[in-house]
Amino acid sequence: MQGLYRRNQVWWIDIIVNYRRIRKSLKTTDKRLAEKIFHKIKTEAVEGTWFEVEKESKKTFSELMRRYLVECSPRKSAMSQVRDRSLSKHLLDFFGDTPLAGISRKWVGEYKAKRRIEGAAPSTLNKEIGLLKNAFNLAVKEWEWIVVNPISSVSLEPVHDQRDRWLTPKEEEALLSASPLWLKEIILFALNTGMRLGEIIHLRWQNVDLERGTITLVRSKNHLRTTVPINSRVFELLITKKKDAGGDYVFCSKVGTLLFDRNLKRAFILARKKASLEDVRFHDLRHTFATRLVQNGVDLYRVQRLLGHKTHVMTQRYAHHYPESLRSAVKVLESVGYDTNMTQSAPRQGEGGLQVIDKIGAGNGI
Repeated sequence: MQGLYRRNQVWWIDIIVNYRRIRKSLKTTDKRLAEKIFHKIKTEAVEGTWFEVEKESKKTFSELMRRYLVECSPRKSAMSQVRDRSLSKHLLDFFGDTPLAGISRKWVGEYKAKRRIEGAAPSTLNKEIGLLKNAFNLAVKEWEWIVVNPISSVSLEPVHDQRDRWLTPKEEEALLSASPLWLKEIILFALNTGMRLGEIIHLRWQNVDLERGTITLVRSKNHLRTTVPINSRVFELLITKKKDAGGDYVFCSKVGTLLFDRNLKRAFILARKKASLEDVRFHDLRHTFATRLVQNGVDLYRVQRLLGHKTHVMTQRYAHHYPESLRSAVKVLESVGYDTNMTQSAPRQGEGGLQVIDKIGAGNGI
């Protein structure tokens, strides 16, 4: 390809557009990526926008993260903002003030290897890479700091650690007994609503309708606005709390302000340790809610609506908890095939087997 060449394994561009020469390293050894950058630069040079972007090419990774946290994170939920700040620390420690043009897929691969050695879980590493991709996409599409996202094709880690942990009635009793009153109320609320921790601590009285027996909330994960009914346990709990309400939040601090999730998690860890349930996480209360519904015959569609899942895929993980829902399917076979009593003697060879095949195959061209 004219204008694109390789020097010491690294691809370079050397073209003249509108009497102006562009000669520079593309800082990649990947031919396919180099070709994409080449065509992008050539197009923008013809349009007259490349030379403006080139002035910004010295932007660093730390500048990218700083702008992302200031402009993009505030549009997310409070817990997502905390998560973004936490994830960015690991990224900043590794990439620091590196120019954006110098970050490649190979380098991101080295970052992933380092994080694996440090013991980062696959799901955590995927969140870090996801944040990295989002920031680079903005740098390309909106801020025009770089021409091409160099890590758009970086693969995510395979995750095989899907938890299937829920509380038995005895475990629930032990956890509640080990919890202070304020935490016990939150645990009972979570077990009977399936709401996430962030949704619970940010729940305001204005979103609670005791006359209708409903709660309206914006789901923290997919931002869907949903209205869900409450049962008598939650109703009685809210009636009691409403009498002593000291602020806008349903579950608040002693002075009526927002309850910090880290304080709640710390208290939960102490309670689960006291109850000898150290493998239980707060999010497992949500799993318990869904599991109990399914085990008691509630169909997956209604469970999906109550959990606020956007699609049925996430809800499908609970299907195995209710094998009775499949019983009608296997009952179909009772009217098909050889009708026999297992206490009777087995059919003679050449009789029973042939009759079964005849009956199953009848009308099906077998």
